[in-house]
Amino acid sequence: MESSREKSIVEFFKAKTILVTGSTGFLFKNVKRVFLLIRAADAASAMQRLEHEILGKELFKALKEKYGDGFQSFARSKLWPVAGDIAHENLGIQDSNLVNKLFKEVQIIVNVAATTNFSYVSGTERSGLIPEKRLSMGETLRSGSNSCYLDIEAEIDLVEKKKVELQADHNLTPLAQKLAMKELGMQRFFGWPNTYVFTKAMGEMVLGHSRGNLPLVIVRPSIITSILRDPLPGWIEGIRTTDIFMMAYADRKLQSFPGDPQMTVDLIPGDMVVNAMMATTVAHSKQQSEFIYHVGSSTRNPITYDSLLQCWFDYFSMNPRTGKDGTPLKITRKMTLSIRTTFLIMVYKFLLQVLHLIHFITCGFIFGRLYDDLNRKYKYLKLLIDLFEPYAFFKGRFDDANLEKLRAMMGKEEMLFDMDSKHIEWNSYLHDIHIPGILKYE
Repeated sequence: MESSREKSIVEFFKAKTILVTGSTGFLFKNVKRVFLLIRAADAASAMQRLEHEILGKELFKALKEKYGDGFQSFARSKLWPVAGDIAHENLGIQDSNLVNKLFKEVQIIVNVAATTNFSYVSGTERSGLIPEKRLSMGETLRSGSNSCYLDIEAEIDLVEKKKVELQADHNLTPLAQKLAMKELGMQRFFGWPNTYVFTKAMGEMVLGHSRGNLPLVIVRPSIITSILRDPLPGWIEGIRTTDIFMMAYADRKLQSFPGDPQMTVDLIPGDMVVNAMMATTVAHSKQQSEFIYHVGSSTRNPITYDSLLQCWFDYFSMNPRTGKDGTPLKITRKMTLSIRTTFLIMVYKFLLQVLHLIHFITCGFIFGRLYDDLNRKYKYLKLLIDLFEPYAFFKGRFDDANLEKLRAMMGKEEMLFDMDSKHIEWNSYLHDIHIPGILKYE
């Protein structure tokens, strides 16, 4: 591993040309050029998305203050939006000359593209300390009699054939086709809890198998939360994962959920993830091998679900949200996380079915509005349970020994790129930075 004392992180990125996919923000002050792959129909649309969805964010406040009226010209000198789509061949780039330009100029590729926000490339049935281990081609998380080989090409072929079959059925609406594809995905996890982490795992396998002599660094963050320090404390793009529950709780739509309150919830601020990505890129830029890094907090600075829920209660009992009618949504008790909640939900469903029967027998004259309201709430809760319940019982902790070794090698200048979860004081971070940030940028 190249010592960061020999070449600082800042010095390394000077005059480098970088291709970033899935970009909503990236440190670009010292680089030569950053090509940003943006899902768009053409160059003009890509530029418009760059202007409004990236540069228009408050995230760039510090640079805007520094460069003033010259910010736009500075940004355009560094950033080159590329219209395309990572899901297509040649990144969906239609211009062959541009493809050749990227091939000749790009020295570093940073892929952070995704369509949702699950983060672990890990099965939820795993427990104990999970090592920073590469995934071999065809490996699955199933063991024993359920073990099998994952044929990625066969999976892709299955998906393509299913799409053709659905598109040929003119009786199906686009929404019905989409739901059918989702149902297919729900059946083929091979031990992973959802299609997002499953396809991430397949991506790791393909990259590791096909990289040749290129250096490959795979950074596996846990649940990414708002920025802790730089460049804008509290900033985050949208509401996701645990924050979905927090907002539902604050709006008094959710009071309990299936889970174990003593389980660790692995959170990590977004700036620490970016810092880790930059530091690991520098460390292995000259090494023709594959490196795996976990970036999380469950090993070095764990926080339990119970502590997280207590922070939510402390904040919103003092700072209640406002309802549609303008009255405060007072929070009087902490959200409960319990195995008993599963039983209560079953009772709720049974009572809902009784209401539906009465509603049907009386042709909608009795309990009609009540049934519709409760049924809507039940469907929302069921969706949350299907998506997140496995994580509420997750017993694993992610080993970050490789990241700790890298931190130990960093010089004084590189310490500015903080990626040590021990530096997070959870109560003050959640109460003073993260929750206010969610409310501000939701």
